Amino acid sequence: MRQVADESMIRDAVGDEETEKMLIPPYTEASTAHPLWPKVQAALREVYDPEIPVNIYELGLIYKVDIAADTNDIYVEMTLTSPGCPVAGEMPGMIECAIKTVEGVGQVMVEIVWDPPWDPDKMAETAKLQLNMF
Repeated sequence: MRQVADESMIRDAVGDEETEKMLIPPYTEASTAHPLWPKVQAALREVYDPEIPVNIYELGLIYKVDIAADTNDIYVEMTLTSPGCPVAGEMPGMIECAIKTVEGVGQVMVEIVWDPPWDPDKMAETAKLQLNMF
């Protein structure tokens, strides 16, 4: 898959405020009120599927991020674009390592789920623009 746009192009076209709204995948549940969430979200945006030039967060592969209020332990529920993904065994570790770079994070557990299956509707608007999938 080839990238046809990037985040800076989107920011230039619609502005920073609108781009920030477009970066959020529609079906991702997260502990957005937790003070660590912005940094955890940023860490997730640094992890890429090697076959798709968009980060896993904007692709909508992250279904849930639960940050425990008392321990800062983090539970991530995610999927992959297909069960035959060549990095299926590596992706949870990649995500765990990225999140552990955030200061103050407790234990991190990443679980791959297949239900519901991923489809392009789960992508953030920015990912759809970057991949010309409108």
